[in-house]
This record gives sequence, C-alpha cells and structure tokens, in this order.
Amino acid sequence: MKPILKWILGVIAFILLVLAGGIWYFSHKWKPLLDTKLKQLVSQATDSLYSIQYDDIHVNLVLGNVTIDNLHLVPDSTVYRKLVLAQKAPDNRFEVAVNRLKIKSFGIRRVLMDKELFLHDITVETPKIHVINEVHSYNDTVSSGPKKPLYEKIKDNLKKIQVEAVNLNNIDFKYTQVQKGVHQDFEIKKVMVRIDDVLIDSTSEQDSQRFYHSKMVDIQVPGFTYKTPDGFYKVNFDQLKINSKSRNVLLTKVAYQPTLNKAAYYRKKGEGGSYMVLKMDTLLLTGFNFAALSRDKKVYTKHALVKNGTLSIYSDKHYKSAPTSHIGHAPHMKLMKLSTRMGIDSLILENMGISYSEMSDEYSQIGTITFDHTYGTISNITNDSTKLKKQKLMRANLHSNFMNAGRLNANFVFDMTSKVGAYTYKGTLGKMDLPVINKMIRPLLNVEVKSGNLKQISFDIFATDYRSKGTFKMDYDDLKVNILTEVGDDGRREKKGLLSFMINQVLFNPSNPDLYGKYTVGHINKRRDPNHPFFKALWQTLLVGIKQCVGLGPEREAKLMNTAGKVEKVVSGVSKAKKMISSIFKKHKTPEELLKEEKEDDAKAAAKIEEKRKRNREKAEKELEKEGTDN
Repeated sequence: MKPILKWILGVIAFILLVLAGGIWYFSHKWKPLLDTKLKQLVSQATDSLYSIQYDDIHVNLVLGNVTIDNLHLVPDSTVYRKLVLAQKAPDNRFEVAVNRLKIKSFGIRRVLMDKELFLHDITVETPKIHVINEVHSYNDTVSSGPKKPLYEKIKDNLKKIQVEAVNLNNIDFKYTQVQKGVHQDFEIKKVMVRIDDVLIDSTSEQDSQRFYHSKMVDIQVPGFTYKTPDGFYKVNFDQLKINSKSRNVLLTKVAYQPTLNKAAYYRKKGEGGSYMVLKMDTLLLTGFNFAALSRDKKVYTKHALVKNGTLSIYSDKHYKSAPTSHIGHAPHMKLMKLSTRMGIDSLILENMGISYSEMSDEYSQIGTITFDHTYGTISNITNDSTKLKKQKLMRANLHSNFMNAGRLNANFVFDMTSKVGAYTYKGTLGKMDLPVINKMIRPLLNVEVKSGNLKQISFDIFATDYRSKGTFKMDYDDLKVNILTEVGDDGRREKKGLLSFMINQVLFNPSNPDLYGKYTVGHINKRRDPNHPFFKALWQTLLVGIKQCVGLGPEREAKLMNTAGKVEKVVSGVSKAKKMISSIFKKHKTPEELLKEEKEDDAKAAAKIEEKRKRNREKAEKELEKEGTDN
C-alpha cells in the first residue's frame, strides 16, 4: 500500500506544481494586458482628462482577486487647459490617492472575451480625495447641452460594468473653491462610504431607482467646521448621514454662528447689520430624490424636520449701514431667485426658540422679543415652475408662545408667482399680562407698561412689497404706562410722573372697548418704507394697528409728541426759573451774564448726557465681551 500511496501523493504534488506554475505564468502574462485595459478605460471614460498611476498590481487568477498598490488618479493640466479654451472643462477636478485598492472576484476572462466587468467587492483603504471647484459660466444648467452618459464613453471597451459592493474607509476629503484666483479650502476627515449594486450599461442611466448608477449609497461624515470666506461665520455639525436607499439625509447638532463675540464682531465689521446664531439638534430630510439630484441637479424632498433649535438675531444700533432697498427681498421672492431648482413638500418645525434683540443707540440698553416653543408646518416650498403651475401658494401655519406668555397663532400665504411679492397673514394672540413686554420696550423706548390685561389680538393683513392693508383688533383693559428718565449712574430709571399722568389720562385709551362700550378697530393702509427688511416691515404694519387701538392715531400721536415736548419745556423752564431767581438774590448779574450762564449750563448738560451714554455703551460692550467669553 505504501508504494501506491506514495505514487498517488506524488501525482497530486505534480498536478499542484503544474497548476501553480500555470497560474504564476498566466498571472504575469495577464498583468500587462490588464494594465493596458485599465489605463485605456480611465482615459476614455474621462475624455483623456485623467490618468491612473500605481506602483504595482497583483493578480490572483484562482480567486479572481486584484490588489493595486499606491494608486493615483491624476488630472492632466495640459488637457484641462485645452478644455477651458474649448469651453468644455468641468467645474470640478479630482485628485485621488489610495494606499491600497483591493478587488475581489475579478473576472478577467469576461473582461477580455465578453467585454463585461463583474466585481464582487472593492475595498479602498484610507483614500485621500481632493476636489477642486472652479466654476465656468458655460456650465450653468440653462446654457449647457445634454451631457454624454458614462456608458457612451466606455461602450467601445465594455458593454457592462457591475460591482456588488464598494467600501471606502476613512476618507480624507479636501474641497478647494477657486474664485478669481483665490483659493478657499475646507477638509473633512474619516468619512465612511458604502456603495451597493453599481451597474453601468445601456439601461442604468434611465433607472429612477439608482443614484449615480447605484442602488444604495451610504455616507457617514463625522463632525466638521467650515469658516465662511469673510471669516465672520462658521458652520459645524456633529454628524451627517446620507442613505440613498432609505432616501434620508440626517444632520445632528447643526450650528451657523459668528466666530467673534458681539462687541468684537461689530468693531471688526464697522457697520450695522444682524448678528445671527442658528442652532438645531436635528435636521432630517426624508423622501429625498437622489435621482433628481444626480440627473437634473435639482433638490427635492418630501419632508424636512427641524427639531429643538434656536434662532437668535441681534442688532447693535450704534453701528449704521447705508440705506439699502429691500424691495424684491421677501423670503418667497428670494426663493424664486435661487439658481438651483428645489422643492420641499413640507417643512416641520418642532420646538424652535426664536428671539430678536436690539441695543439702543440712545440708551445703550438691549431690548428683546421672543417667540418660545415654536411649532408649525410650511408647505409647498418650491421655485420649480412645473410644480407652481399646479399650486402657486406656499403656506406657513405657525404656533408659538409670545414672550413665553401669550399663545400666538399665525398663518401666512405667499403667492410664489406674484411680481409684487403678494402675501397674506392672519392670526391671534391670546391672554397675557402686558407688562411682560417691558423686556422689549423699556430698554429701547424708555417707556414701561405699568399695568394692562390683554384679552386677545387678531389681525388679517394683505401685503405686497409696496403696501399693506387690513384690520387689527385688540381687546384689553387697565392699560397704564410710565414715561421714564434716562438710566442714572446707579443703573436705575425714574418715572416722569407729570408726563406719564397726562398721557394716561388724556391720550391713551385705558381699555378697548372703552367705558362707554365703544370698540376701536385698527384699519391699516400703510405704505412700506423700502429700506425696511421684510420682518421689520411686517412689525411696522402691526404697530399701526396697535397704535390705533390704544388711541394713538396719527393726530393723537402728533399731539402726544407735542404734549411731551411742552411738558419737558415746562419742567425745564421751572428748573431754570428757580435757578435764575436764586442767582439774582445771591449776586446781581446782568441779563447778558445770565444768558451766557444758561448757554454754558446747557452745553455742560449736553456733554454730561453724551459722556453718560458713552459710559453706558462701553459698559454694555464689556458685558457682551464677557458673555462671549462665558459661552
């Protein structure tokens, strides 16, 4: 038995040796053919713009595996310049470096004999991808013709490419935007990408279930921060997840905020404007149309959810900006002007906190208005003319707690096709104690609400970019206000008793309806100041209705200002008379000397007020700087 066993083992060993030798021989013979085909395929698929380079390629015919070491995809600068001159250059160029590319189940025979490439798995370890974006005007979606499908570029060499799975692990991604020779970079590290069922053939381009020829793309991006080119703002998030199969896009802990504290921001900018901070725990897009994005460069999603966020806007009125017309800049009109076609069936807001704060240039105090725990839905957010033919109205249905007190319900309807920016808004504000608004009006107007019970406000307004018309109703009682002095050195304000008394007794309606049952309705017909932005114009419109309801129509308001001036003059005159009489009894002075003294006193008082305002402003800026440090 032993000789037979030895003979059998010897035959098996010989067969294995011949097989191994054959595999080695064919592996080395196939390598140059494979090398040629790969480079030819890349060149033809990219119109000779790119070439591949690598140190070595390892082929295992038995397992059908290929490993490529130190692979580089490099754009040809000479070809790129020629494409620029011919106005055919793409906006994006790519530079790719891969330490090792592993391909499993590579059917070499099918490639060479049947012109079909089938791969079981591609794994790319620690790739470095650099995208250089340089926009060319001839590439805009309006002027450019149909682009040549990828299959048309490869069909002379391959009839079909199919890959079951592609894994790109720990990608280092760099994006460079070039504008007028200036380079702006941002980088993302450790990105993970998985792509399933890639198919490139004569039918895959039209398959609506595929995104860039694949059935599923899953991308996970860890947190990153990007600074805007001007250096004033930054954008950051904790995590981005994209899945084309479930058609979801998820962003967590998103923030858009300034890089400087408020005081430093305005000092560096040197002009007025808004200081804005936007944060949200969750931004989720569901039903995202990846096919429309890849095929038509359109952004469509069925639903968008913004959850647990804040929007804070601040303005320092010590800093002025040149008057700018805001005609044509309403939110829906800006949306229509976007170059990217987009559509969101519904945007859902869950628990948003919205606030606006303003530092008075006169009192150096900050007034704040808040809309707390805001919920709502905005539907038909689109600038797509095809969609707008079916439904031209964008609607917003919002609910919030005004100053964390009264319940506010508001409904906006925007006509997306209107050339004059037509829109309507109606709503109600429920019961609340009116002194709550002192947080807003006391710092800015030096006025406070002493008492007042709001029962309900309702409004119904039609507006365009040029005028607002509508009705405003306000039910309240026991309204009293105090006119205040400027802030003293001790930080306190005193009530101007006589002026406050006259305004409450003579000018304001203490209730609506009044004691005789007369009910005052605000009838609004206001021409818009073109220098007012959208939301300020909206507020100014509602303010007209508020003034009418409390008794401050145009005539009464003028009377109020005249009365206030007269009272101030009376109080000032009494003070000066006392001083003059006192000085006469103390020492005989000529009228000229008394007049000179009066002018000097007035100048000293004005200088004292200005110095006081300067101190208040510096104090406020220090508090803002401390606030920025604490945050």
